[in-house]
Amino acid sequence: MNGGAPTEAVYAAALFAGAAAWVVASGQNRGHRRAWGMFGPDGARSPVRETWEGGRGRLLEWSAERREWVCLPMGLVLAVCGASVLPVVLGVVAIPVVRRWLRGRRLRRDGERRADAVVDLCGAVVGELRAGAEPGRALLAAVRGVGAGDASWSGVFAAARFGGDIPGALGQAAREPGREGLVGVAACWRVAADGGAGLAAGLDRLESALRAERRGREELRAQLTGAWSTVVVLALLPVVGIALGTALGADPLRVLLHHPVGLACLVAGGALEALGLAWAARIVRAGEAP
Repeated sequence: MNGGAPTEAVYAAALFAGAAAWVVASGQNRGHRRAWGMFGPDGARSPVRETWEGGRGRLLEWSAERREWVCLPMGLVLAVCGASVLPVVLGVVAIPVVRRWLRGRRLRRDGERRADAVVDLCGAVVGELRAGAEPGRALLAAVRGVGAGDASWSGVFAAARFGGDIPGALGQAAREPGREGLVGVAACWRVAADGGAGLAAGLDRLESALRAERRGREELRAQLTGAWSTVVVLALLPVVGIALGTALGADPLRVLLHHPVGLACLVAGGALEALGLAWAARIVRAGEAP
C-alpha cells in the first residue's frame, strides 16, 4: 500500500461512501424534489413514495441513534490503508466511549429543552390567567400547548383536568433534569391556593427569573465557544499530522502500526491525547457549571 493505484482506490472508495451517505442524509436538494414529483402527480401520495419515505425515515432515525457505529467503518478504512487489524480493534473499543459521549450530549440537550418548556409553560399560564381563565383550565391549556405529545406531562395534565393535586403533580414532574423550575411553579400554586395571593404575578416573576437564567446560560456558552474550539483543534491535530505525513510520502500509518517504536509512539501519543482532551473538557465543564 505504498502509494499508487491501490491507495488512491481506497481513498476514492471512502470519498464515494461519504458522499453517498451525505446525499442520503440530506435529501433536501432540488434533484430529490424533482424525483419525488415523478412518483405522484401534484405531490399526491403514492405507495412507492410512502414506502420510500418510510424506509428512509427509519434509516435516518436509526443512524441518528447509532452514530457511534461510524467508528467501525473508519477503523476498517484505516486498517486497509495501514494493512493492520489494530485500527479495527481500536474502532470497536471506541464504540462504547463514543456512545457514552453522545448520550451525555443528548441528555444535556433534552434537559435544555425541558427548561425552555418550563419557561414557555409559565408564560402560557400567565397569558391564560390574564385572559380570564380559571387557574386549572389555564394550566390545562398551557400543558396542551407546551407538552403536546410528551407523556411526561401526563401527571400534570391529569391533575389540571380532573382537579387533582396540582402542586404535587408539578413537584413530581420537577424531578426530571431540566424541569427544576417547576418547583417554583408548584410553590406559587400552593401559595396562591392557600393564601389567595395573585398566581399570575408570581408566575410572571418566576418566568422573568427563568428567562434571565437562560440568557446567562446562553451568554456563558457563547463565551466558551473559543475554549471548545481549542478542544476540537487538539483532537484533530494528530489526524492532520498523519494526513500531512501521508501527503509527503512518509507513510506514517505503516510506521505506527508495524514497527515497535511506532507502536510505542502510538500508545504514548494516544494516552497523552486522551489525557489532554479530558483535562481541557474538564476545564470547560467547570466554566459551564452554575
